[in-house]
Amino acid sequence: MPLSRKQFLIVSAGLAVPALGRAQAPLFTRPIRLILSTSPGGGADVTARLIAPGITERLGQSLVIESRAGGSGLIAGGFVAQQPPDGYTFLFDITSHSVNPVLGRPMPYKVLEDLVPVTQVSRAPNALAVHPALPVNSVAEFVAYAKARGNAMSYASSGNGTAQHLGMEIFQAAAGLTMNHVPYRGGGPALVDVMAGHVPCCFAFIPSATQHIRQGRLKALATTGATRAESFPELPTLAESGFPGFENYDWNGIFAPARTPEPMRNALQQAVAATLATPEMRARFAELGNEPVGGSAEEFRAFLVAEMAKYGEIIRRVGITAD
Repeated sequence: MPLSRKQFLIVSAGLAVPALGRAQAPLFTRPIRLILSTSPGGGADVTARLIAPGITERLGQSLVIESRAGGSGLIAGGFVAQQPPDGYTFLFDITSHSVNPVLGRPMPYKVLEDLVPVTQVSRAPNALAVHPALPVNSVAEFVAYAKARGNAMSYASSGNGTAQHLGMEIFQAAAGLTMNHVPYRGGGPALVDVMAGHVPCCFAFIPSATQHIRQGRLKALATTGATRAESFPELPTLAESGFPGFENYDWNGIFAPARTPEPMRNALQQAVAATLATPEMRARFAELGNEPVGGSAEEFRAFLVAEMAKYGEIIRRVGITAD
């Protein structure tokens, strides 16, 4: 028997209820683990905890941040690569992720295969920084000063194969310099020795060096980003200082185990992007000398491929090894 219009509407509404309930079912039903590849209290940890409340608000689940530091990120990366691809475990990694594959380190996973990009969270340029007593006030003066000393001048870095080390090697190649590399176990000890005058210069990670520069313990000559740093708008970039196209960043990004469901990866990327887009978050990042990104997985993958090509070329040219 044909249904009346009233009966049809009642039946249709009843059938729609289960479908509506399914459409509104949350993607995430338990806390999400974010595995940090660095130690607690460092720059990556600060960034992860800064964005965690916004992600929690948007996904409806808490973000549990867990540090598994060591092995230049390989311990955390190897752990996450072995986790079930269920969308509840992600990796929060740093610049070493794009350096390890081209530096020759034995790796327990394949970059861009076993771990897939979700989003680049942030990036921060470095600064060409010198001891305040060094008689130079521009990049041109620095290059002339270093060249006059042949291969007797040294520079500090936060460690072999770090963004600061490789960035300075790229700068040296472009400027025709032959300075000696003095690696440290981290950026903090490197800055301490430059400020003490034991080593004359370094590429300083801006979020870590900002207060030292502002208080006169370090003298910054230029920054290494594509554009001037928001925290130091008066400083030219190296690209503006005679080295067009020069870019050197430290970055943070999120990765997922391969085969993690795309809807869950996309939801996390969108939550990160929305969190970073708020005026409050952008202002906080600017205070720290950091630049929010939050781009798509495809954009992050393209960035990583370009970084590996750039660093791979200088590693082969200079003969840099993992040790």
